Order: sequence, then structure tokens, then C-alpha cells
Amino acid sequence: MTKMDTKPLDSEELVKNKLQELIDFRKDGQDIREFWGKQFDLGLAWVQFPEGAGGLGVNPKYQLLITDTLRNEGISQQNKIANILGIGMGAPTIVEYGTPEQISTYLRPMFTTEEIWCQLFSEPGSGSDLASLSTKAIDDGDGYIVNGQKVWTTLGHLAKWGLIVTRTDPTVPKHRGLTFFIVDMESDGVDVRPLRQITGEAEFNEVYFTDVKIPKENMLGSVGDGWRVSLAILMNERVAIGGNVRERGSGAPGHLVQLWKDNDLDDPVARDKLISLWIEQEAVRLTNMRAIENREKGTPGPEGSTSKLYEAEINKSSYEFGMEMLGNEGLLFPRGYALTQPELNFDNETFGFTDTQSLFLRSRANSIEGGTSEIMRNIIAERVLGLPSETKLDKDKAWKDIPRS
Repeated sequence: MTKMDTKPLDSEELVKNKLQELIDFRKDGQDIREFWGKQFDLGLAWVQFPEGAGGLGVNPKYQLLITDTLRNEGISQQNKIANILGIGMGAPTIVEYGTPEQISTYLRPMFTTEEIWCQLFSEPGSGSDLASLSTKAIDDGDGYIVNGQKVWTTLGHLAKWGLIVTRTDPTVPKHRGLTFFIVDMESDGVDVRPLRQITGEAEFNEVYFTDVKIPKENMLGSVGDGWRVSLAILMNERVAIGGNVRERGSGAPGHLVQLWKDNDLDDPVARDKLISLWIEQEAVRLTNMRAIENREKGTPGPEGSTSKLYEAEINKSSYEFGMEMLGNEGLLFPRGYALTQPELNFDNETFGFTDTQSLFLRSRANSIEGGTSEIMRNIIAERVLGLPSETKLDKDKAWKDIPRS
């Protein structure tokens, strides 16, 4: 007998076979985290990642096939919302800049939401100009001692791990003296305090670091490489916020259509506005699909800024129109103004509010979080259109010599 030649599976066949195995793994009453663990082990968490890191090393376009199939099967993908800062931002950056040990340690419990992640970038005096940050990390021999304050930390009260950029060298220009770390949010000296927002919730926090010890093996990248790693996080953040491919007609447009039906409206002017907003949202959704198909692993390009900008502005316009449809009812706040902090809830697919009034209030933050719309326009102008950037007078000055308020 001669040994038969076996033709290797192409990428699509490989993904489909793995996906079928995942579907067959589903059990009645199964803990959803067990299912997500299996998804990771099969390489269907991030298909473009290397094998063993939750991926198969194939084109990221196949992730859309996985997303659509799981959605059609009614299987929760709430982990991507509940741990958006880890799955959407941390994971691709760790794969690009992390050590093999970091990749094997952090990615699986991140995907299963056993360990929630947060981002520690903004400070009271450093928002859009992130490179001016002042949180210090001092090398004490076997690790770094961190002191400082971060602000607007989403889900910091739930996080096990944080992605933090610090200043390790104040004697060089601001972009060159930064170093990036993964910090254990349960460490001694970490103090997380809620920040109340207009909706009454406190999904954001301010975080104080007082003599917090971070081991050297928790450094992501190398000393002084913090700005490059931070840029990767920021670009992935914009993709995570604005670049998700939603089901057609879901999100803000679906909410508006339901409002129209619930209120039995028949105003031709309002109908035209509703259709216009629906078309704009659909254009963004299709653009995101193309961007995902063209995106390779690693740091994404400026398309994330484009999606994030338009998603933020259309969301605000959509929920403003929703309030118009409610009329006087929009003046009420039906769910009450309870001062709460969000918790993980895998039964709520929206992981947030469902009433128009709260969605309207929350949408105001869309053009601020993850980079303001003004910053997004600057990035598009400089990196897409090739327009000249603003003059930077402090570019070659040591950080310690730059005046700060």
C-alpha cells in the first residue's frame, strides 16, 4: 500500500472545522466561561494571532465568520464588551510587544473574563497630550516603584490587571522617557476611587499609586519604549470602540427604529431623518468590515480613528433624535438616578443602559473617550490626508524643563 497524499486544509476550511468543533462542544447549562476557554484553545479567539495564543495565524477576516456564526447560534460574546480594554486593546499589544511568558500568562484568562483589564493613561494634567504625563516609575533593582495618579479609568474597580504608562526618565524629551508596564491592580498602594458621571453610574475611576511595586518581568516592551507601546494601545482602542462590526440594524439605528414603532409615529420629516441616520450607521458598519479584512495583526492604521470619529458623532446624533421622538417623555428619567457602579452581567447583551434618556446622556462621552473627536480629526488630517502637523515647541526639550500647570 502506498501512503495517500493528504491535501492541507486552506484557511477557510480550517476555521470552519474548528468552528464546528466549538459549536459541538456547547452543552446545556454550560458555564459561558468554559465555552470561551474552548474557543481560545481552538484558536478562535483572535484568528490572526499565532497558534497557542488564541489564534490560528490566518487572515483576520475570518473572525467575522466566527462572530456571525456564534451570533446566529445564540451564543453570548459578551466577553468582548465586558473586557473590552483587555480583549480589544491589551491582547493585540501583548502579542506584538510581550514576551512568550506574558502571552501564555495573560491572554486566556483575559478572553474568558476571569481577569478583567483596565487602561491607565490619562492624568489630571495629561489628557490629549498623553506624553506629558507625570506618573513616575523608579528602578529599585528588582522592580519599579510607581507613584502618581491616573484618571477616567474605565472599570478600574473590577480590574485584576492594568495597562499603565509611566515616566522613567525626566531628563529626556517627553516622548522618549516613558516605559510601559502591566500592573496588578490588587497590589499594595493601589487606591481605586469612583468618578460619578451624568447618568449616575461610576464606570470611570481615578486611581492613585503610592509606592506600588511592579516586577521587571511585567514591563511591556523595553525601557524608554513606552510611547511606541502606548500608540499601539491607543490605535487598538479606537478600533475596539469604533471598529466593531455590529449586526445589521442593531445598536443605535435599531433602537431608533424600535422607538418609531413603539410611539406609532408617522411624520414624513422625522422618517427621512431616521432613514438618513440608519444609512450613515450602515455605511460605518460596512467600512468597519472592510477595515477588518484589510487589517493585519499588530498596530492598526488610521482607519481606527476614522471609524471611532464617525461612530461617536453618529451615536450622539442618533440619541439626540431619539429624545426628539420621545417629546416631553424625554424629560423624565425612568430608571431613577441611583448612584451605582457597573458589574459583570453576561445576561445583559448591551452591558449598559437600554432607555433612550440614559443612552442620550452616555453618548456625550463617545466624542471624548478613547481620544477626542478633535484629536481623531488631527490624526486623519496628518496620517491620511498628509497635511502638516501642528508646530511642537517642546519636541526637543527635556520633560523636566517643560512648564506645567
